[in-house]
Amino acid sequence: MVKSSYVYLYHGCSQEKYPHGTTPFESNLNSLLSSVVSSSSHSSYNAFSIGNDTSPDSAIFGLYQCRGDLKLPDCSECVHSTVSQIGLACPYSYGASLQLDGCYVRYEHVDFLGRPDTSLRYNKCSRSVVTDDAEFLRRRDVVLAELRGDIGFHVSSSGSVSGFGQCLGDLSSSDCSTCISEAVNDLKTLCGSAAAGDVFLGQCHARYWASGYYNYASESSSGDRVGKAVTVIIGVVVALFVLVVLLSLCKKAMG
Repeated sequence: MVKSSYVYLYHGCSQEKYPHGTTPFESNLNSLLSSVVSSSSHSSYNAFSIGNDTSPDSAIFGLYQCRGDLKLPDCSECVHSTVSQIGLACPYSYGASLQLDGCYVRYEHVDFLGRPDTSLRYNKCSRSVVTDDAEFLRRRDVVLAELRGDIGFHVSSSGSVSGFGQCLGDLSSSDCSTCISEAVNDLKTLCGSAAAGDVFLGQCHARYWASGYYNYASESSSGDRVGKAVTVIIGVVVALFVLVVLLSLCKKAMG
């Protein structure tokens, strides 16, 4: 069974691609991803920059972050899974990001660290709605109001409704507060009386749920279909790669 923290949510790739074969940028990318995996075993967040002082053409900036309620071993496993998939989701890309439910990895050719970004990246609302709208919405709004202005990973609850908010670690406290406020507004607008909802902006994430709806990934949505499609594509790419290797070995054996 796949852990819920490993469920694919979204990814993004730059249109610009670096040349196939070994390049200074690719070498720096490999070093960065190796550092991401290594660091995740003892920290739930870290940011990196490589080559920006000596060779701007091959410079790379990146970060990873785990959801605040994950234990370090689970964080490390999630990050490792994300790193193993990001190159398949965005082959030869100068910039890429991949969000699983429990962790996030991003790298870019240009410095993006600490720059506010409140653009909507992904949202999901449960198909189930709460029939007692007035009471539910009151408690949901109490929960979401408590998330505003907080930094780090913050959990709130009111009755049967709970929620959390989290910013990426490169944001200042004021920028984090602004981002969470935007995410809360989007949750109210996009999810209405849905029993649970998620909103991911460029640098923050907010979620709320009624009791029993924390994990609602089994409910289908357009975001889920995209995730399943990407999973299939990645699987096909891996299978084709293995097939090419086997055919090459067979040819050598026959020759």
